[in-house]
Amino acid sequence: MSYDDVEIEDMEWNNELQAFTYPCPCGDLFQITKEDLKLGEEIARCPSCSLYITVIYNMEDFIGDSKKHVEPSKQQPIAVA
Repeated sequence: MSYDDVEIEDMEWNNELQAFTYPCPCGDLFQITKEDLKLGEEIARCPSCSLYITVIYNMEDFIGDSKKHVEPSKQQPIAVA
């Protein structure tokens, strides 16, 4: 069972973590990335304890961002030895 339900508007964007965050009672932060939200994930987990929250958001707000991904032709090849 989720610790709490939290609206995405009540969470903060953390540039360092590249994730939306929300304070956890243990002192750390619940975290969820934009990529997680685009995939329909709604659970933000705390990396320091077993608690998690359910994020309430509108998926359509994040689907439009998927067009900003790097084109495959612009990705650098990986050398395999």
